[in-house]
Parts: sequence; structure tokens; C-alpha cells
Amino acid sequence: MKKTLSVLVVDDELVARKRLSRLLSAIDGVALAGECESAEQALHRIREGGVDVVLLDIQMPGLSGVEALQLLGDAAPCVIFCTAHADFAVDAFAGGAVDYLLKPIEAGRLAKALERTRQRIPAGFSRLALTTPRGIVLLSPAEISHAVLENEVVTVFAKDGAQHFVDATLQDLENRLPGSFFRAHRRVLLNLDLVTRLETVDSGGFRAQMANGQGVTVSRQSARELRRALGLSRTAEEIEP
Repeated sequence: MKKTLSVLVVDDELVARKRLSRLLSAIDGVALAGECESAEQALHRIREGGVDVVLLDIQMPGLSGVEALQLLGDAAPCVIFCTAHADFAVDAFAGGAVDYLLKPIEAGRLAKALERTRQRIPAGFSRLALTTPRGIVLLSPAEISHAVLENEVVTVFAKDGAQHFVDATLQDLENRLPGSFFRAHRRVLLNLDLVTRLETVDSGGFRAQMANGQGVTVSRQSARELRRALGLSRTAEEIEP
């Protein structure tokens, strides 16, 4: 299965950020990891983890895009520069950029750059650093079955059955995880790649059976969204992938 690329958009101009986000939404196998208006914000977001690719402007207030790439060093995800200036291409490629796109960005050109980037990313997901009472746990998104908020505490359930109480909100996790994760309920985040069976319940929602044997509730509203995403009719009583 094609890996979902988690892409961060970095540009000090709101219009430019929104245009790139719209273009990304039309490309298969891509999930938006967030938008940043400065290189400083981008550095913080990248260090949180869960970013595969950065669409990075060069000339911004404060740090430039090239300077930000240098600061990240070996920890940098793949970078595609998106700029109105052709003058910095040599420095960009010398710093390890995968591609260099000139504004206005064309949809087809962006899709090709992302596909080229995909070939440079090793199979599997990068790991997330999750702070727990026992220290920092490193998990790849592919290892995470689901996450649940209960009594103001978020618990991450791994596919091997392990449970981790994490110092993060569900929204934080959702922002850092790829597109295979779905908000099944306002208190539940679900990895659709690890769902083995969906069963309808009287409320109109689903009971999702996970690969680790656990059952997770999908709310009625979220079930409607999931049905549309999967192309299912409301009369289906039981769905197995």
C-alpha cells in the first residue's frame, strides 16, 4: 500500500499557504501536517515528529528557508522549496533539497515533486516521540491502533496490546499522524489501516474491531463520514475489508 506523505506547508504569506494546502488536498496519498508562517514555527513543528515532507518558502521574516534547513541538519525531513525567487536554487540543492518550485506553483509540477520525494523516503513511517510518565516512548504511526481521551488523559493503544498514557491532546496527535488516522469520536482517534471489521450498532454508528482484538466505538456522525469515504450505503449491516 502506498505510504501517505505527511506534508508541512511553510510560508509567511497566508494566501500562499492556503493555495498550497488546496493543491495538496487534490493529490492522492498526501495528508496536510499543518501550516506555519515562519521558519521558527516550522522548526518546532518538525521536531515534534510526524512530518515527511516540508514545502518551504525561502524569503521569510527572521530565519530564511535555507537557514532553517541548515539548522535541522540530519534531522530534516525531505524539503521542497516553493519560492518566487530563482536565485537560491544552488544553495537549496547544496543543502539537500529534493526539488525547487517557482511560484505560482502548478498542481502537476507539485505532484511530480512529491512523487519524486516519495522515492527517497524509506518504507515505513518515521517514529513519533510521545512523552509518558515513564519517559519518552518512540512509536511509528503504523504501530498505533487507536488513541482515547478519558478523564482528561489520552491513552495510546499499540497494535501489540501495549498502552501508553501520553502528555498530548487528541488534536496534537491528529496533527502529527498521517491520513490513515480518523477521528472516530470526539474522544477517539482510530488507525483505519488496523481496522479488521466494522459492525453497525443501534445508535447508527459502528463498532470497529482492531487488529489487536480491541473494539472501538465510531460515533453516528463519524460513521456517516466513514461510509461516504468508503462508498458504503447506510443499509449495510456489517462490513469486512
